[in-house]
Amino acid sequence: MAFPQNFLQEIKNRISVSDVVGRKVKLQRRGREFVGLSPFKPERTPSFTVNDDKQFYHCFRPASMARFSIS
Repeated sequence: MAFPQNFLQEIKNRISVSDVVGRKVKLQRRGREFVGLSPFKPERTPSFTVNDDKQFYHCFRPASMARFSIS
C-alpha cells in the first residue's frame, strides 16, 4: 500500500527518531545527540547514536548507519 508523500512527510515532522528508537533502546542525551547501547550487538559501552536534527542513527560497532525512513 502506498501513502501520499505529503502524509509521510507529516509523520516525519511530528515524530522524532529518538522517540521511535527510544521505545526499544535506552537513550541518554549528549549535546545534540542521544547515545545508547547498540540494538544490533551486545555491548557494555554505548556506541549507538541518534541525531534528531539530521534524522539518522549510527552504530559504530557494526558500522550501521541509516536515515529515518518512512515509506
